[in-house]
Amino acid sequence: MLETRTYSFSDPDTTAAAAAGRSGLAFLAAIVAGDVPQPPIGATLDFALVEVGDGFARFRGRPAAHHYNPMGTVHGGYACTLLDSALGCAVMTTLDATMAYATTDLNVHLVRPMTRATGPVVAEGRIVHRGGRIATAEGRLVDSAGTLLAHATTTCTLFPRK
Repeated sequence: MLETRTYSFSDPDTTAAAAAGRSGLAFLAAIVAGDVPQPPIGATLDFALVEVGDGFARFRGRPAAHHYNPMGTVHGGYACTLLDSALGCAVMTTLDATMAYATTDLNVHLVRPMTRATGPVVAEGRIVHRGGRIATAEGRLVDSAGTLLAHATTTCTLFPRK
């Protein structure tokens, strides 16, 4: 049986342009508040930024059949993308309006499989270290019962925004 999925997303240039003149925390808080559109990757993979604080970011997602790999479980890239988003946004919350970041290292440990029956999942990222050029963060991906599905660390390079 062939299934079809249709979805809509906002222009990514609109979201990116809204960062101008805002600290990372202010920009991400505007996304959470709905004043700035969520990035398109969220619509593509069914997840959204739902909470931010200083050095903290939380995403919610829902694994689905269109995330499956050939083995009949959710592809590990789904967990990696959720965690990369949460970790990167945790770093972004510490940046002023003149700085940007890029992930340079991502280490993910997938400890339990996900299926569409897993239900909603939450990825949280927290800053570990924020230096002048490098930041590190750690995070966890859990199901609605709090069961650990994956955990990760990242290193991000910090640089001036263009």
